[in-house]
Amino acid sequence: MKIFDFSKEAGKHITRFDSDFVMSRILLTDKPANIGCMHLDKDGIIGYHQAVVPQLLLVVSGEGFVRGEDDAIYPIKAGEAAFWVKDEFHETTTKTGLTAIVIESETLDPASFMNTDVTSV
Repeated sequence: MKIFDFSKEAGKHITRFDSDFVMSRILLTDKPANIGCMHLDKDGIIGYHQAVVPQLLLVVSGEGFVRGEDDAIYPIKAGEAAFWVKDEFHETTTKTGLTAIVIESETLDPASFMNTDVTSV
């Protein structure tokens, strides 16, 4: 499992076309991708299961915990993303609630596109 940073601080200030915003790059895929939004309430859980394809979980609000096959539990918060490879067992939990965007695709490689690899676990 890898944890990435897509917070405002990891982004790039864009001024082209008279713009004024920060863009945090996430990924580029050349094959179809399934994108969804997951809403976990207080004490919510995405149970321990095997990833059918590579999966990127981007926490957009709240905080929680993720784990991969090593069974270590890692905190995750808004602006961070967890990445699991195909066939990797994983789980996401929260005590207070969180909302996350999940992207699943055969060709996900966020390390080639995101600015910061916070940790490899």
